[in-house]
Amino acid sequence: MAHRPFTRLQARQNRRFLEALAETGNPRLAASLLGVHRSTYMKRRARCPLFAQRWDAAIAAAHARFHEYGPGTVAFSRKGNCPHPSPRTLGGELVVGRTRGGRLQLRRAPAGWMTKAGEQNFFRALSVTANVRLSAAAAGFSHSAFYNRNRTRPVFAREMRLALRQGFESVESAALAAGLAGSYEDDAWRHNDPPPIPPMTPGQAIQLLALHEKSVRQSWDQPHRRRRRHEPWDTYTERLRAMWTAEKAREAQEEAVRRAARAAPPADEHAGDEPLPPLPPLHLVTGWSKADPAKPPHNPDLALFGGWRLKDWEKRRKGGKA
Repeated sequence: MAHRPFTRLQARQNRRFLEALAETGNPRLAASLLGVHRSTYMKRRARCPLFAQRWDAAIAAAHARFHEYGPGTVAFSRKGNCPHPSPRTLGGELVVGRTRGGRLQLRRAPAGWMTKAGEQNFFRALSVTANVRLSAAAAGFSHSAFYNRNRTRPVFAREMRLALRQGFESVESAALAAGLAGSYEDDAWRHNDPPPIPPMTPGQAIQLLALHEKSVRQSWDQPHRRRRRHEPWDTYTERLRAMWTAEKAREAQEEAVRRAARAAPPADEHAGDEPLPPLPPLHLVTGWSKADPAKPPHNPDLALFGGWRLKDWEKRRKGGKA
């Protein structure tokens, strides 16, 4: 059954609404920006298949465009079309968000939402400290907010893992450069020319390669891959399957990073990007360690660096929580 044709005014309103919908991807927000209730356009959508088709096309176009920025990006501030450099929203900004169905759209953010700049500050601090709690405090948020993003957003989890790896390497390099005892006492062989290979027959060489091929090339000889004592075969097989799945997921993430690096534009095209908000001096941020500096450590051979304490464990055990 054909619907009643739209009037000239209605057609002009529909055109403006579709333009706003292509910009926001949010029907409710697009209608509010035009000062019209959303139900007006919902009724027109229900009675006109062509209008419904253009509606869906506008939403799909907005979703594809917002993939370039990702959730948490401030697209429009309260003063107009300018990215907001603050790690938190002031309230009223149009922020890229994700619906329950996974679609990206613009929505009005309340005050205090974490922006993309806040996430980037967290990654920056994590890349030099390898400490999640300290980095979260430096960015101005609780650590649970970033752990939740790590669980629910694969892209964020990948960047957090890469930042943590870089922070680990940074701290490791700093510790080695500081001359820790035993850092270089066994590596003299790497700085000298290797001795000549002793004479051996082709059969001996092939046998030698076969003996060490699994440990050198396939990493089968790593301790976490060995079957533990009295471990059931079902448990051992499930553990290997879980490790294989995690390794393949990391390989896929690293391949995605390499593909993105190959397709990235030249560095000079980013010269006009908005700078991120400054980080406070990381050595002044609380959260580096929850341990009491005035209390001697339970084990003097271990570093006093947060984590479990014997007193806390005894409290949990007496309370029936351990």
